[in-house]
Amino acid sequence: MSLKHVVTKNAPASPVPGLFAQAVRAGPFLYTQGTPGARPDGTMVEGTIADRTRQAIKNLEQILVVEGMTLNDVVKATIFIKNFDENFPLVNQVWEEMMPEPRPTRTTVGVAQLPAGGTDIEIEFVGYKA
Repeated sequence: MSLKHVVTKNAPASPVPGLFAQAVRAGPFLYTQGTPGARPDGTMVEGTIADRTRQAIKNLEQILVVEGMTLNDVVKATIFIKNFDENFPLVNQVWEEMMPEPRPTRTTVGVAQLPAGGTDIEIEFVGYKA
């Protein structure tokens, strides 16, 4: 099996080009990097964590498209959020709104700090398409 780096200009670039890939395709699996609620040009979306969650999912959707996948092909998600108690319900509302049934399995972790320039959320996906 060979690995393939997946890149699109329709999602924020890796924070350290050459060190991180936006995504890697490994056979039928696609593993994305942690993606913040930033626009493709890297500027952070203003507003609430709900706004940044929507943007993060849109960014990840653009990465999936490069490999012929959709949100329906996501089998696992990991979400990192700051201020867990306050933000968890808001993230769940967006998750329910944007992610199609059957929704993927998910782990949500509360963190004190995220590396991506001032964000309060970062999401990564694992997609599967044979």
